[in-house]
Amino acid sequence: MSNRGSLRRRRAITGYTLLAPSLFGVVCFLLLPVLVVLWLSFQSWDLIGPITFVGLDNYQSVLSDGVFGNSLLVTLIFTLLVVPIQTLIGLAAATVLTRGLPGSAWFRTIYVLPWICAPLALGVVWKWILAPTDGALNTLLGQRVEWLSDPALALPAVAAVVIWTNVGYVTLFFMAGLLNIPGQILEAARIDGAGAVKMFWHIKLPLLRPTMFFVLVTTVISAFQVFDQVYALTQGGPARSTDVVAARIYYEAFEAFDLGRAAVMAVVLLVILVVITLAQQLYFRRRVTYEMD
Repeated sequence: MSNRGSLRRRRAITGYTLLAPSLFGVVCFLLLPVLVVLWLSFQSWDLIGPITFVGLDNYQSVLSDGVFGNSLLVTLIFTLLVVPIQTLIGLAAATVLTRGLPGSAWFRTIYVLPWICAPLALGVVWKWILAPTDGALNTLLGQRVEWLSDPALALPAVAAVVIWTNVGYVTLFFMAGLLNIPGQILEAARIDGAGAVKMFWHIKLPLLRPTMFFVLVTTVISAFQVFDQVYALTQGGPARSTDVVAARIYYEAFEAFDLGRAAVMAVVLLVILVVITLAQQLYFRRRVTYEMD
């Protein structure tokens, strides 16, 4: 018994030693910043003067602020625009690219290039494309359209840029999920007379539930935290029509110099994302499997 106990202790020490670098990264770059932001949410600080404890005053100020409420609404609308569209496009593209058509390998590489590029740099390029006077898009259309200065068009324009940027990421994971479906299942469905549509709806899509869960969780989080493209394209305007929460946190912290209020907004955003993620986990917890016997 003592030998077994000693062996277990050695294995545990070895395991924790191997995990130590990852645990250090999680504590220093995830847990510690969250705790610091939570602590700052109860303080008043302008980055220069002394830090003053104000209790729940920051929470009361932020939660009763109509500007922050508008940012939450804009972020929600932005997420509802981006996530469903890029998910559908990514799933359709992955379905086509996994059929082994000529040129698919080259197209896969080109498709993910926007995703691996710097979002801020892409935002600057798209700001030139969408410029009202000499922009490439208006030149092609032959008319002047205020894509980024019209409050009705600014948010859809930013959403379109984000979709174009991230759809390769979504496609990549759906391709991995489709390629992991056992060929025997698809062959059995073909033998039973299932067409392409029935095979997609009754075989492929149910087996993609884990992939769909991962894609939706990551894309929803990404949409709620979008900042680079908004900052490069509109800087929250016009008339706060693109004033998303992440941009509002930035402006509150580094333009209004109110770290306490910015921290409260970050805490509220974290709570919202945790609730949405838990809801998605509850919905996708049922997995679909097919017996191979």
